[in-house]
Amino acid sequence: MKSRKLLILYMFLLVLVVAAMFLLRGTSHQENPPRDYADIQKEGVLRIITEYNPSGYYVSGDTIKGFQYELSQAIANMSGLEVQIQLEMNLTESFRALMNNECDILAQNIPITSEMKEEYLFTEPIVLSKQVLVQRTSEANKGIKPVRNHLDLAKKTIYVHQNSPALLRLKHLELEIGDSVYVVEDNVNSSEQLIIMVSKGEIDYAVCDRQVAATLKNKLPEIDMETDISFTQLQAWAIRKNAPILVDSLNRWFGQIRQNGLFNEIYKRYYGSSH
Repeated sequence: MKSRKLLILYMFLLVLVVAAMFLLRGTSHQENPPRDYADIQKEGVLRIITEYNPSGYYVSGDTIKGFQYELSQAIANMSGLEVQIQLEMNLTESFRALMNNECDILAQNIPITSEMKEEYLFTEPIVLSKQVLVQRTSEANKGIKPVRNHLDLAKKTIYVHQNSPALLRLKHLELEIGDSVYVVEDNVNSSEQLIIMVSKGEIDYAVCDRQVAATLKNKLPEIDMETDISFTQLQAWAIRKNAPILVDSLNRWFGQIRQNGLFNEIYKRYYGSSH
């Protein structure tokens, strides 16, 4: 009899625990409801997620810099919104935060592909870029000339950061050259760190976005980034599909900073030439 009462008590407690889990889950969803521009404007806060690097956001002395940071500040000045920036080096985590309504915009140079457009909305293209092979110059590599022909990448080991847009292109490259290319997907080091590793001779090859390599070229004269791996890609900020008015607003603000010349000023500071 006592055992039966205990069993009933345990079952009752189990039901309470399960009910509490569902209530907590419902509460967590309510904490981050979907937002479009009207909700953002009402709160007065625009939440952006980007990387900690020269292309995103970084601290230099007592100054905050970064291509995406400066663009976001230009938009803040035009819109009157307060911009709050979150930093995340893992692209998968950034997309997760976007889809979980933890931020409003993924502010990176994201390639606009047909697959990505099925999942996200994009602003009008912010930059044109391509994936490039980062290697050492012959002067920094014992006279060995940089690879210029894709056929010479057969049996080579190439590093990319985790979930890099270059992964799909490298798979296609294997088919094109009819041989294996050994791709290491690094889940620890960012593209910038991989470029530094190439310059130091710790690894021989990495593939990353040309704009990322361009931000480091002056500091790392040992690197060569003149071998293209992909065609030119349109790149932009990513937004959830349930925020179309936010996308329209962003495009309008981008249009204004292009028209007044501010966009080119910011672009030249990080990538060395006008866009």
